Parts: sequence; C-alpha cells; structure tokens
Amino acid sequence: MAGTDPIAEAEGAADALFVLTAALLTPARFPSVLGDDYPAACAVLGLLPDAAGYGLVFGQDGLGARWTVVVDDVSLVAVAIASWDCGMAYDLSPDEDSVVAGLPGWPLAVATRAPGVPDPHDPEPQEGDPAPLVPPSGDVWGPAQRRLGADEVAHQWAAWRSQVTDGGPAGGATPSEGVGAPPERAAVPAPAAVPAEPAPKPMTWFERPSRAQTTSAPAPQAPPAAEPAGAGPSDAAPATDVASDPYAGVRRALDELRGYLTEPPPVGRVRSTGTEAEGGVRTLRADGPGWSLVARPDDMAFVLLDELPREVLPVARGPRLPALLEGLDALAVRPT
Repeated sequence: MAGTDPIAEAEGAADALFVLTAALLTPARFPSVLGDDYPAACAVLGLLPDAAGYGLVFGQDGLGARWTVVVDDVSLVAVAIASWDCGMAYDLSPDEDSVVAGLPGWPLAVATRAPGVPDPHDPEPQEGDPAPLVPPSGDVWGPAQRRLGADEVAHQWAAWRSQVTDGGPAGGATPSEGVGAPPERAAVPAPAAVPAEPAPKPMTWFERPSRAQTTSAPAPQAPPAAEPAGAGPSDAAPATDVASDPYAGVRRALDELRGYLTEPPPVGRVRSTGTEAEGGVRTLRADGPGWSLVARPDDMAFVLLDELPREVLPVARGPRLPALLEGLDALAVRPT
C-alpha cells in the first residue's frame, strides 16, 4: 500500500490498524525485552502462558496511535515474519476472531512509521485501559537492556567469538569456568530503536480490536518478585563486589544454571536456536536473576550482568563448562 492515503482508503480509519511489523510470543521464541522466560513475558502483557503461544502485531491506527494486537493465529504471524525476512511481500491481516487483546503502545522500539497518518503516539486513555506499553530506554542499563545485549551477542556470535583466542581475548586472558581472574572485557552497545524484525515489511490494514476486546485481557503486570534460581521469573540479583571480583557474578550465574539441570526452570528460561544459514549450529540463550548467558554447546560462553553495564564477559570451556552446556542444550526449548 506504499504511496496510498490510508485514511482516505480505509473505512473508519480510527478503528483500523496499519500493520508495521510483528513478532512471535511462544515458549521458544519471544521478545526477551519482556522477561527472563515465557510466563514472565506473558505476564507483562496480561496474558496467560498458553503453550501454543501468540502472535504480536505492531501498528498504528488511523489517528497515528500505537497499538500492540495479540492474536492466537501463531502460524499466520510466523509465515509473515519468514516471508519478510526473505524480502517477500506478505499481507498480514489476522482474522477478527483470532484477536485476543489490543494493548496501547509498543513494548519494542519500532522504527517504521505508517505513511499518511500522524506521528506515533499513545492512544487517548479511557477508563479501565491498561497503561501504554513502552520500549526500554537506551540510556540506562537494567534487566531488559541486559537481555537485549545478550540477544545481540547471539546474533553476532561470529564477531564476538573472533575477539577471543583459544588462550583468551585479544590482549587478555579468558578465565575458564570457576577461575576468577578478570579478563579484558568487551562492551555491548546500547539498544537502538530498530524494527521488531529487521526487514522491509508490507503495510496492510485490518480492524483493530474494539475497546471491549482491548480491556478483556487481564491488566498487564510486572513479573513476580525474586525467587530462588529455577523457581520463577525474577529480575533481582544479589549485590556483589564487582570492583574487586567482576567474575563473582559469572560464577553465581553458572551455579544457578547447574540448578536448572536438577530443577527445571520456567519454560523459555533456556532456549536454543539454529538456522540453516548458520550451518545448523545451535546457540543457547539462558537468563536468570541479574544475568544472561549466550553459548554454543560445542564452544565457549559469554555472560552479561546487571551490575556490569554493557560489558560482555567471556567464559572459556574449562573442565566443567562442556557438561553444563550439554545439559542445558538437552532441556532447552526449540522453535518448531
């Protein structure tokens, strides 16, 4: 619909949605900005953690307001994302019956803008509406930014891995698991405003949910408070003296990961990805209270911590890491 006037062409423009991009919310694939695991991510959006998952459609209505529409037609959204990633056009128009909820705002920073409508803004609040969703700030460092940083390391694994030799990072020594000597640490850039899926998208209209649908889902709430490792979602982390021992947090994360092997964590806390473009090589992503891990089961790992803003700490294989990564790979959820 490029070059058209959506307000002129869409009947009842204020009640229609101009689709900008989409994302999946499933146990194996969800926007990590929302939480450490799938139940936590669903809780932020006021959704029940249904095993089948959801599709998230981000767009603007005819007045320019930001909306996140939750649908239960996961396959439709998955096909649209796959088509866009291949540079193909796809008309993402979910059926009205598939709409679960319509939430004001966007939880992700979406750079795309709908043509012919006002600039993106939060919709006018009405009584009973949940607070608008907002993406995390790039000016601070916290759990959301830490998880986004880990996602970036996973996406750019080859570039990060090339900075670490078998003996350690260029210019420094990489401790193997359990060794506390601080190495030279790399920095991850602050999150930038990017589309939820970095590929050109067609822009299509479909009717956004009515106010009744918008408020039918439970009000969004924060994930539960801190719990023991493996017991539930948490963004809190014990304080550590990072100045004297920056790898104390890494050892804590590895200890909690071993706990996952004996007491499985909430679904999605450990997940595995792999694509044909990467030669089918799997990448592990795991999160916990105050830390995120990125690893290859047959290689090394990187850890990011809340208490060390924008720093990426490499962990060499050592004698114990291979067994840990093998165990995590066995329990990780994978996209179907």
